[in-house]
Amino acid sequence: MSVRSKVIEAIQQIAKEQHVALPALSDDLSLHETGFDSLAFAILVARLEDETGVDPFTISEDAAFPATVGDFVRAYENVPA
Repeated sequence: MSVRSKVIEAIQQIAKEQHVALPALSDDLSLHETGFDSLAFAILVARLEDETGVDPFTISEDAAFPATVGDFVRAYENVPA
């Protein structure tokens, strides 16, 4: 399973668990438009860290939280091996 697939699957699963009416996901969709609150994002990052072994937002001193779903996916895809 690709990193992109893992991230999208995690977003969809957490939306279901948190009872969030998730719009159609696209790279251009703003993270604010996902309907996720800060708890849902914290769960998402923690779950992806458990699954991938990395948190791209803490391994870099200058990492900024992404603005779109595509930016969020790329943050995980671009983690150095």
